[in-house]
Amino acid sequence: MEDETVNGFTQLGIDGQLVSKLEKAGITEPTPVQEQVIPVLNRGENAVVQSQTGTGKTLAFVLPMLERIDTSSDEVQGLILAPTRELAVQITNDISSVQGSEIKTLAVYGGQDIEKQLHRLGRGAHLVVATPGRLLDHLRRGTIDLDRVRMLVLDEADQMLHMGFLNEVEDVITQTPADRQMMLFSATMPQEIRTLSKQYMKKAAHIKVDARRITVEEIEQVVVETTDRRKQASLRKMLDQHQPFLAIIFCRTKRRTAKLSDELKAFGYNADELHGDLSQAKREKVMKRFREMKVQFLVATDVAARGLDVEGVTHVYNYDIPHDTESYVHRIGRTGRAGKDGLAITFAAPKDRMHLEQIERGIGFPLKRISCEVNADEPLQADQKNSDRKREPGRPSSRNQSRGNRNQKPSNRRNKEHSPRKKRH
Repeated sequence: MEDETVNGFTQLGIDGQLVSKLEKAGITEPTPVQEQVIPVLNRGENAVVQSQTGTGKTLAFVLPMLERIDTSSDEVQGLILAPTRELAVQITNDISSVQGSEIKTLAVYGGQDIEKQLHRLGRGAHLVVATPGRLLDHLRRGTIDLDRVRMLVLDEADQMLHMGFLNEVEDVITQTPADRQMMLFSATMPQEIRTLSKQYMKKAAHIKVDARRITVEEIEQVVVETTDRRKQASLRKMLDQHQPFLAIIFCRTKRRTAKLSDELKAFGYNADELHGDLSQAKREKVMKRFREMKVQFLVATDVAARGLDVEGVTHVYNYDIPHDTESYVHRIGRTGRAGKDGLAITFAAPKDRMHLEQIERGIGFPLKRISCEVNADEPLQADQKNSDRKREPGRPSSRNQSRGNRNQKPSNRRNKEHSPRKKRH
């Protein structure tokens, strides 16, 4: 009897070789954004897509782009603009996981050795993934030519606007052919983004993926009611109770991120920080250690964590509550990926009520409240000089630790005596 099972990507018109690579990566069924976007892009149409992170939007534009690359030419045919270095690297890694060996992809972003980039460009590149500033450096040097670009993607356009890249983005757009296909992806659609799309995109299809659907899939969400004074002690208690495999802890500012990371380390937690004040070399080192599970708790700002897709993140902690639904969805989307379960915990003081209610209206349902009683003897903050609770940070996990074993956690002195987190029901 003939097998009637048809891969969902085949039905969307994706080439068999690409489908095979997706299957090897364990990806067999398209997400809602992929189902809606891929047919539009395959027809060569422009598209404005409102979609949160964690929806699979990267493959939604990458797969159609890979199918249209002419490998007989070494000219740049596809350009993807991203707001941060981390997102540019992540997109490049996603492309590498499915592209054929004959397709050349290059990441171009600040903080890299520009001579190495020039050497790579000298060998040709079909797809370039870039941050606006460094790309403009190459354009001024004449080391990148966009005259043959047929496909242009602006990923997380609202974040590029927020970071002040609007003028740079427009400079790049004007150096691509007028008849190129353009794709704009954004979590929100402020007026500036709408104006940008109208000015540079003709007859664009408008696609929106409902954020409410995203937040309920595979992610358990709770609110810990606390006070500003007891928030850190509550966080530590939650970390001890949950025993995350890997966790990201979000703070509002760079200063709070650095301070919380230092204090967690003073209490013996295997933590490190990620924010915009770090050098690119330091940021890459931190992310490498986190991906290799040598760091268990990554304390980060929103911008620094933009586009992060790390296997094994089981928990997200909103130490500082986000001030809008889009940021909330972006943060919690770091867990519960690829069909795995995830837990998102938001700490809320009485003064955070307005923002909490705004988030609940945005996602369409109330979040479960839980209390966290902190022992009266528990220090509220680490005393760097005198705390008798201060201990050495956990030693790094073994380099041969398997990434696929979700029950084997990064080494941490605080969790050596605990068994792995039980599956929630």
